[in-house]
Amino acid sequence: MIFQDQYQLQRIEKGKALQALGKNPYTHNVIKDTSTKEFLECYEYVMESELKRDERKSNTVVGRIKLLRHMGKAAFAKIEDEHGMLQIYFSRESIGEAWFEEAKKLVEVGDIISVTGFPFVTKTGELSLHVTTLDVATKSIIPLPEKFHGLQDKELRYRRRYLDMIMNADVRKTFKIRSKIVSEIRHFFEERDFLEVETPMMHPIAGGANAKPFVTHHNALGVDRYLRIAPELYLKRLVVGGFEAVFEINRNFRNEGMDQTHNPEFTMIEFYWAYHTYHDLMRLTEEMFEVLLKKLKLPRKLPYGDLEIDFSKPFLKIGFREALSQIGGVPDAILDDTKAINAYLTEKGFSVEGKLSLGKLYEELFDLFVEEKLVNPTFIIDYPIEISPLARRSDINPNIAERFELFIAGREIANGFNELNDPIDQYERFAKQLENKLGGDDEAHEMDEDYVYALGYGLPPTAGQGLGIDRLTMLLTNEQSIKDVILFPAMKPLNESDEPTHKDEE
Repeated sequence: MIFQDQYQLQRIEKGKALQALGKNPYTHNVIKDTSTKEFLECYEYVMESELKRDERKSNTVVGRIKLLRHMGKAAFAKIEDEHGMLQIYFSRESIGEAWFEEAKKLVEVGDIISVTGFPFVTKTGELSLHVTTLDVATKSIIPLPEKFHGLQDKELRYRRRYLDMIMNADVRKTFKIRSKIVSEIRHFFEERDFLEVETPMMHPIAGGANAKPFVTHHNALGVDRYLRIAPELYLKRLVVGGFEAVFEINRNFRNEGMDQTHNPEFTMIEFYWAYHTYHDLMRLTEEMFEVLLKKLKLPRKLPYGDLEIDFSKPFLKIGFREALSQIGGVPDAILDDTKAINAYLTEKGFSVEGKLSLGKLYEELFDLFVEEKLVNPTFIIDYPIEISPLARRSDINPNIAERFELFIAGREIANGFNELNDPIDQYERFAKQLENKLGGDDEAHEMDEDYVYALGYGLPPTAGQGLGIDRLTMLLTNEQSIKDVILFPAMKPLNESDEPTHKDEE
């Protein structure tokens, strides 16, 4: 039996006692006609009335008991639903002496109850519900943590998100905001005639980004499949097919480490826009942030931890190479010499594994000396082509990709570029990536011949972008860990001896 704790066993017995009284502790026929918020808003006038009550009104509110205080012949409780908290009052006189005495023993904090009654104001001036009928809707077997203000153990909060949500109203608020963010982004793109689509989650080839995939097996086909790293190559196939503006909001999976900004499964929006450029994408992204801040009623200058982020338009734009010297402080004189860059890294106390190309060394320099300094929204543009296998080459400089990444608060939020639509160039880049993979680079891109074949039919000039919903939500809710904006984040398995107990929740 999973419920063996003495407190749990006592509550199971109380549930049986309720049943013996003819009161089903897990009833289903519960009608809720008013939320806590609606009750408080509807009966504000009672606060100003002479009698401080209105017995002509009757409402049924359902909620979880968060606080219960018995005072002899009467009791006060705080019940909570999704919308807020409401104080209720019941007594021997209001619900009947026999049931009141039984309820004192059998109804407790954590139980979900249905109460019907009228509005009144207590002597302390709090608008409350005077209960005339009280029923148990669901008997809680596991006691809530002792501390009314909520759980403090973050590890336990993530593992038992349901308990975290019961105890911490701010957690529910964060996920409501996340839901609104997704809804407003979807509306933003639909208003601009983008078509929402769904593409496969299981891919025959791991592609669309440089990352290590999760591998699964399809029994009926007898082949391995890869949980998708990114939907990019399928979305671009749709543009080949004739859709000129498409987007998808969905999960990606990357078999990588976990930290404050990385979870192995995460949510992104990717969108592709034919006959537009990456400059159009940057303007669209600025516009999207402006709309989101307005819809969420957030200021243009937003606190994030110890930082203040200024979302005023236009966002800063700076070239990748210029950012290394102007923001990162890397001497411009060494940026064309791999030996000089390696010497600089050694001098700064960093070691580089293996023999890296110039583009890869640029990437190392950027990660070490630039990224964390990009607090206000900044578009880093014109990346080295060798670290941009799917982006179009610049017509001016073939070593540069027409690509940008958006950084805010020292973190990458979005990645976009003019799409490579030359099938021969794409094949050669895939071949180079395959060479890197055979050389030990687990994150190098696979060869996708079908995608190259699709390009052979003609991909119109297109720009595409991916934006991380989780990191965006972190920014707009001032959360410092990605686990705080994912309902059920990935967690390290516990040994049986490590399994948290009721005492851990106190």
